[in-house]
Amino acid sequence: MDDKEKQEISLVGRLLSIEGLIIVMGLVSLGYGIVNGTMVNVFWGMIILAGAVALHFVRKKDWKAHWEEQERMQQAYLEKKQREKERRDADKG
Repeated sequence: MDDKEKQEISLVGRLLSIEGLIIVMGLVSLGYGIVNGTMVNVFWGMIILAGAVALHFVRKKDWKAHWEEQERMQQAYLEKKQREKERRDADKG
């Protein structure tokens, strides 16, 4: 397969992905609600679209780096508490 075929398959895959289907469902619900004047469908359409945007940002975030940073912060916190404890023990002794 050449690069162009891979790009086309990738594009089709992205269009038919779960995120794409969620966005389509949100737009359909929103459109149906607007056309028929059903506020419940407008509400759910907006909620679905907001969820799709949130999902995009959650998937975009580099979670490995995030958890490594959290681990470093926890380690620094534990080291600080240990130093404070040692200092308190030295002051008592």
